[in-house]
Amino acid sequence: MPIEAWFTAALILGMLVVLSLSRAAPDLVFVGGVVLLLLTGIISPAQAFSGFANQGVITVGALYVVVAGLRETGGIQWIGHRLLGRPRSLRRAQLRLTAPVAFISAFLNNTPVVGMLIPAVADWARKLRFPVSRLMMPLSFAAILGGTITVIGTSTNLVVNGLLIERTGAGLNLFDVAWVGVPVTLAGLALMLLGNRWLFPDRRPAIGEIDDPREYTLEMLVDPKGPLVGRSIEEAGLRNLPGGFLMEIDRDGTLLPAVSPQERLRGGDRLIFVGVVDSMVDLQKMRGLTPATHQVFKLDGHRADRALLEVVVSDTCPIVGETVRDGRFRNRYNAVVIAVARNGERLRGKIGEIRLRPGDTLLVEAGPAFLAQNRNRRDFFLISQIDGSATPRHERGLLALGILAAMVASATAGLLSMLEAALAAAALMVVTRCVTLETARSSIDWPVLFTIAAAFGVGAAMETTGLAQTLAHALTGLAGPHPWAQLAMIYLATAVFTALITNNAAAVLMFPIAFAVAGDLGASPLPFAIAIMFAASASFATPFGYQTNLMVYGPGGYHFTDYLRAGIPMNLATAAVALTLIPLVWSW
Repeated sequence: MPIEAWFTAALILGMLVVLSLSRAAPDLVFVGGVVLLLLTGIISPAQAFSGFANQGVITVGALYVVVAGLRETGGIQWIGHRLLGRPRSLRRAQLRLTAPVAFISAFLNNTPVVGMLIPAVADWARKLRFPVSRLMMPLSFAAILGGTITVIGTSTNLVVNGLLIERTGAGLNLFDVAWVGVPVTLAGLALMLLGNRWLFPDRRPAIGEIDDPREYTLEMLVDPKGPLVGRSIEEAGLRNLPGGFLMEIDRDGTLLPAVSPQERLRGGDRLIFVGVVDSMVDLQKMRGLTPATHQVFKLDGHRADRALLEVVVSDTCPIVGETVRDGRFRNRYNAVVIAVARNGERLRGKIGEIRLRPGDTLLVEAGPAFLAQNRNRRDFFLISQIDGSATPRHERGLLALGILAAMVASATAGLLSMLEAALAAAALMVVTRCVTLETARSSIDWPVLFTIAAAFGVGAAMETTGLAQTLAHALTGLAGPHPWAQLAMIYLATAVFTALITNNAAAVLMFPIAFAVAGDLGASPLPFAIAIMFAASASFATPFGYQTNLMVYGPGGYHFTDYLRAGIPMNLATAAVALTLIPLVWSW
């Protein structure tokens, strides 16, 4: 091998070591590697930055905006409620998540499926008090498995099928690969469900273990025209709140303490909750509940343009000793008190009747100017804005879901490419005000995009220097003349390259090698092409082997080694099933 190939191999090995043994950001490691390859002249500037023009990378970026539109309108909550439900155990939760995701991914590109569900799963896990790290990786793995069932399930299947048509003049039908794809998917799902305790880590944040959290008292009204009227407490999702509970109901002046989960809600019920700030924020976003204080509707602008802030009252605040109402908090600060926390004390009575004391922590709803106007005033010890606390634009929820459905339908029917459909959907989300332009910009996860894009530069170096071809020929040369052994080596080589240089690049690289091996053996190239499809699609062992793995890396709080721990058993299980069935379905 030339010196450039040795340098590339050493660089890739070094990147893997850094990612495995440290908490270095993946985008920093990959971009740094691409810069070194560019400075040494191994790759050209066009190759180094080709990933930034890749359709898949741009599609992922557009999908972040689409997801932001769903989140800002409450569409994510609707999807989570309808699809995921309220399972009582982690294993049932994984089944409720992975089975439908695998089915959907057989017919839709799995990137938008995962991108759409990441925030819904994060919210769902928090409400059910399950570690999100035990759900994010199964989400990605299920989407990958489902993509192996049909020819259109993944872009890799389409690429290999296109190469088959180019070489042989005949391709595969939609469900031809299902003879292997369905057993592979079932085996992968079974392994995840049976081994979830050992495969997936529990990465609970330390902040979730605080023994004595700050608790607020919050009042909400049941909207007489909303969807919660007539539902029980349990059906409405108000029973198992994360870090909070329904203390009592005030119904026409009659208090109902120790509320039963089967109690039916009525329009106008005043619900008194106690809980941590995250739980209070969730209640503000729930469709069918409105703040008990109508002061929020007297503030300027739409509620979706405001935010929630935590404010600690100082001893020099001019309204200390007065009630919230008598102190005219809204008129004085152009903000409304939503809830109050006082050193663990359970506060009773209406919010407006609470007499403020120094040290009280107030949860207030205010416009974007509140923080700048009051951060230096002596009225408050501390002001902290709560991220992601804006009230959803529920009136645009159906519109956002309609845009999502149109995106999926147009891409599935072939009217638009996935890139075109995602860009059009993102633009519609902004134009229809389902999401503001500022929120759309901030919703894009740039580190993920930079990592995916930089991976293309590293893959280009492996191909340009001949490193990839050398390794592939060395692996297949070890197998000897037996077709099954060669099939296994083709599968192994494709899986290794997929883990290093992404799935599509690995498939394109291995296809001519596999075709040549089939010719030397006098065998049909079809089993080898199918093996490449499965090896390149079913990639679980690294976060950058498949872009859905990378998309859940941050939200799941994973380490690089977590993918090795869960992914290697998944790779082995799916490979065993695929290599057993492929020769039985497609003869040599």
